[in-house]
Amino acid sequence: MTCCGGNVAGEQVAGTSRELTRLARAEELSRQGVRQPDGSVHFTLSSPSIHCGGCISIIERNLAKLPGVREVRVNLTLKRISVLLESDAVPVLNVVEALEGFGYQAYPLNDAPDENDKKAASELLRALAVAGFAAMNVMLLSVSTWSGADGATRDLFHLISALIAIPAVAYSGRIFFRSAWSALRGGHLNMDVPISLAVLLAVGMSLYETLNHGQEAYFDAAVSLLFFLLIGRYLDQMMRDRARNAVIGLSRLAVKGANTVGPDGKTVYRPIDEIEPGMRIRVLPGERIPVDGVIVKGSSDLDLSLVTGENQPAILGKGDALQAGTYNLTGPLDIEVLRPASQSFLAEVSTMLAAAEKGRGHYMRIADRMAQIYAPAVHLLALVAFLVWMAINGDWHQALYVAISVLIITCPCALGLAVPVVHVVAAARLFEEGILVRDGSALERMAEIDHAVFDKTGTLTHAIPQIVRAPFSSVRHEQMAYSLAVLSSHPASRALVQHLGERAVLPLDDVREVAGCGIEALAGGKRVRLGNQAWVAKIAKGEVPDRASSGISFAEEGGGLIHCEIRERVREDAGAAIRELEADGIAAELLSGDKPGPVEAIAKKLGLQRWMAEQKPADKIARIEALKEQGARPLMIGDGLNDAPSLAAGYASMAPASASDIGRAAADFVFTRDGIDAVPFTFRLSRFAGRLVRQNFGLAILYNCIAVPLAFLGLVTPLFAAIAMSLSSIVVVTNSLRLSRFGVRKRRNATMREDRRTGHAIGNQAT
Repeated sequence: MTCCGGNVAGEQVAGTSRELTRLARAEELSRQGVRQPDGSVHFTLSSPSIHCGGCISIIERNLAKLPGVREVRVNLTLKRISVLLESDAVPVLNVVEALEGFGYQAYPLNDAPDENDKKAASELLRALAVAGFAAMNVMLLSVSTWSGADGATRDLFHLISALIAIPAVAYSGRIFFRSAWSALRGGHLNMDVPISLAVLLAVGMSLYETLNHGQEAYFDAAVSLLFFLLIGRYLDQMMRDRARNAVIGLSRLAVKGANTVGPDGKTVYRPIDEIEPGMRIRVLPGERIPVDGVIVKGSSDLDLSLVTGENQPAILGKGDALQAGTYNLTGPLDIEVLRPASQSFLAEVSTMLAAAEKGRGHYMRIADRMAQIYAPAVHLLALVAFLVWMAINGDWHQALYVAISVLIITCPCALGLAVPVVHVVAAARLFEEGILVRDGSALERMAEIDHAVFDKTGTLTHAIPQIVRAPFSSVRHEQMAYSLAVLSSHPASRALVQHLGERAVLPLDDVREVAGCGIEALAGGKRVRLGNQAWVAKIAKGEVPDRASSGISFAEEGGGLIHCEIRERVREDAGAAIRELEADGIAAELLSGDKPGPVEAIAKKLGLQRWMAEQKPADKIARIEALKEQGARPLMIGDGLNDAPSLAAGYASMAPASASDIGRAAADFVFTRDGIDAVPFTFRLSRFAGRLVRQNFGLAILYNCIAVPLAFLGLVTPLFAAIAMSLSSIVVVTNSLRLSRFGVRKRRNATMREDRRTGHAIGNQAT
């Protein structure tokens, strides 16, 4: 009785311990969630056991069925799972436990994913070394057998081969066996199931022949199969690492903490999560900027290549804005924090790069559907091959031999990699050129555009124009206009801030920005407006002259209208970029909210035949919709708050990094470089990426069309099947990596021409 009582108590303790562990894990996971504005919660999990398109299909299809799960996306290259839950009332632990039930381990993203990757690579390398050693020795014994050894000698060689091969298969094959067992335990099939089946059948068949003094044994095929499979998987791992280097490298730029400056001037080091807007931090030479902010003290040379793509350092000082991830080269800087690290430019770029595989475009849906039918089809095909060969000659050895070859050669690795690797390499190449892509489907849509619609201010012209005339009659009006302008991100407002210089900001109430019009507020009980002339004139007193010049107007309710004239500077490469698009068959036009005079002047200067002035946001959307109704696929390029709706309405869209937050969020692509040549470059790269995806599909289909019939006819050995399968994956990944060199030669030639021109100019100056 004592014994039984003791067992019950022990079970209760064990049960309580498991429950406590589960609660602790649920608490740890729930802290990783990021609450969205609509109340949903986003989680990112790391799952190193994701291998192929079949894994993506299994995870996304099954997790989407769980109650409370709104969206699931799997990133094959980064081996991450993005899960959006309806609310924080839905426990994320249910999702993780369901994943484990399907055979996939999942961890919070902060649990050292790099360490998991290093362990996986190290395990692969050790398994490869053991399999290679065994394959060489077993192959030497096999050569002796093939050379004529028979009788007791042959049996001895087979026995020695078994002693070498069986431990090697158990050690090196555990990577495939573990994955296959996890999949089977979860009630589904993955590509490691047929591989494991083929290896075990080959070893089992060889052991049977050895113990029964048979003529043939296939230990050489089993260990060589593992050896070539591991070579293929290790190369695949290396190439994927290369493909995702941009994402990983970017995450390493994130600073862990910063020195905050207190009111007494003392500095205190704080973790990055504790750095909040309004704090003052000190960044010394040789340190990276930890968060977005503005310089309040000091000046320094800064490496802004992460933001602008330019390697030449820039000299920045008081009042200049800085983005997280840029590098302080020479002098100490005091910076006022504008945004927390989670909302910084660096965080935004990292999110966009990691999302390159998220979109489910046309090609990705094709790959998903093919991956879904792979496992049942390959097992059925192997069974049919076995039955057919048994019916033809009744030799179960030959029938099993053929079935093993069919199992190995039909692995869909090449198909699973056809789309995601291209998308990741394209995102990395675009990032090198200062262009960020929202997701993979954006690349497909960009490749299909046939029309480009440009906004004017901040897009074809520089983000900040120049104020050439500001006829303010009183300091009070200047201060009011300044106080409104600092609250707006519109280029004209920023130009006015630059023109008026730093001054005190007046208290304003009921501030609101009206898209396409301007910004207004209450000052001293009266409305004040800053924006386009027609809108501002509605609160002004007196007659408003009809002005053809571009500019920004200010008025206090009941007062006179003050019109500040602006001179816009056209981007130096805007004309060349438009001509490049037209050479590729892309029609271009200009839509602007500005007056007809300045719009026509810019259009003529850039050679645009079609332009429309005084376009409000609704007018721009109407034009985009009209183009779509005519069968066109328009690309919208804009930057302002008023462009956000038309950016969202475009078939594809681009915005400069200087665009409003809403404009950047609505765009498929954001370019941080100063030149508008980012538009034709992105179009051509997207078109090339689409071509590579189609080539990859063709290579995968061609491989299966040739290899499967040969295996079915018994013309392919398991050893050759393993080599062919591994080569097909390597060919697809290598073909995709061609994208990483896209446009490099052209950029290098342009740089050399610029260097020669600069050197020539300096030489002339010296002379």
